[in-house]
Amino acid sequence: MNQKSKNLVTLLALTVGVGGLGLYAWYGVKEPDARETERKEVSEKLFAAHEAGEKGSDGGAPPAPVFTRLTLKSRGVTTELAREKDGTWKVTAPVSTGAEQAAVESITSALASAKFTSTVEESPTDADLEKYGLKTPSFSVVAQAWVPDANGGGAEDPARQRTVTLHGGIENPFDGSVYVRREGDPKVYAAPGSVRWSLDKDAFALRSKEFLGTLEEPSLTSIEVKAKTNAYRLERDTGGTGWRLVRPVNVRADEVRVADLLMGLKEQRAMSFPEDTPEMRRKLGLETPAVDALFTPGVGEPVRVRMSQVTEDGVTKVYALREQGSRALLGEVYEHALAVLDLGVAELKDKRVLAFRREDVQRVVFHPGGGAPPITVVNVAGANGGAGTWEVESPTRGKAQHFKVLSLLGSLDTFKATGFAGTAPRNWAKYGISDASRGAVLQGADGKELARLWLGDEVKDKAGTLYARGSGPDVLEVSVGWVQLPTKPEDLLELPPSAEDAGTPATAAPTP
Repeated sequence: MNQKSKNLVTLLALTVGVGGLGLYAWYGVKEPDARETERKEVSEKLFAAHEAGEKGSDGGAPPAPVFTRLTLKSRGVTTELAREKDGTWKVTAPVSTGAEQAAVESITSALASAKFTSTVEESPTDADLEKYGLKTPSFSVVAQAWVPDANGGGAEDPARQRTVTLHGGIENPFDGSVYVRREGDPKVYAAPGSVRWSLDKDAFALRSKEFLGTLEEPSLTSIEVKAKTNAYRLERDTGGTGWRLVRPVNVRADEVRVADLLMGLKEQRAMSFPEDTPEMRRKLGLETPAVDALFTPGVGEPVRVRMSQVTEDGVTKVYALREQGSRALLGEVYEHALAVLDLGVAELKDKRVLAFRREDVQRVVFHPGGGAPPITVVNVAGANGGAGTWEVESPTRGKAQHFKVLSLLGSLDTFKATGFAGTAPRNWAKYGISDASRGAVLQGADGKELARLWLGDEVKDKAGTLYARGSGPDVLEVSVGWVQLPTKPEDLLELPPSAEDAGTPATAAPTP
């Protein structure tokens, strides 16, 4: 073999050797490193729901776990929570009540995404566990979840269930991290300080503070309240939609105010949850409450809410007790909660000036007052493609501005009083109200009067406010600008088209 051939063989051998080293570096080093990185990525998560290298059905990240139950122990109290079918969470122990959804979401988010930052001890001794506050953990979390399959199912599949128990210790004063241990794993880890903030939750933090609701207005048939200043009873109207105040007077009730009353009760938040015992109820004055309310639904058990006011060490406190069947919830609330249900007749009465159904109105007689003739408009059935249209009938005849009449009816339908000046007075003239007053009369197809409005004098010291009489017996105070009633037929008549609109050529002006 000549020298040139020897050199070629040597070059080939070196090439094969280098290639072998490359393959060794890839398969012997790089690939195990990649597998180790994936394994470490999984093992460093607080809640390791997947195996190393596991992918989703689309080749991407596997689906996130769906948490179903949580058990948290903090400050010596164990709290259990369960996920409802609608995705909300409920506290099941030590009491059965709603959960503070934001607090639970903080827990599940931390479990699903947070990672250990480092391994502090591989094989800790009892002395090490004592040092890191893990011999007797300051908080513990048991989390149960399931991992969805490619179709999003698997909630009942035992193979897809996961459970992780975490124990938290003391805080590292140097960087704010917290020492954590995972049950079944001997190591002591360090985790971000935010993990403690998310997981170290006591029973009060996990309970919903809105414990007096939810009372759905459409489901109730009656509301009865005895409060410090007022007592009243509301009942569902015969039609099943509105409300009547039946005690202390029998009048229409303000539906919006009733809904606001229930919302105001729901929004009251607890400041603390004392232990509910007969002795505690007596001590807090709930046997002789300042507010005692009963909410009766059409279906199901009534809800009773009692509130008391007591002075403890010179400090006034208010407590509320909600009872429904065998369930009872006791909490301390803010002092203004006492006023939520303590409402007078003026607040509860319907403030609508006129009670009528807009679709029933077929004729309207507007009274301008001051001796001017009334203006009558009538709905002509069958006109306007069968939808009907409005015409001015007197004192002159002509087509009315259809949408202006509809706008006036809408304003009268939603017309609300700003206050009450009296009830069923013997002398309406005292308020400037008589048959000659400005106003409007709404009539049905048979000419029957549906509602009538009278506008009187201006209320003293209340500019822009008039006395009024409507469908009820009350002397009302109303805003003068709410409804602009017509004062002459031209306010309602549709104007004839101009010469240009009618298509008639304009006559040119003569040239000088």
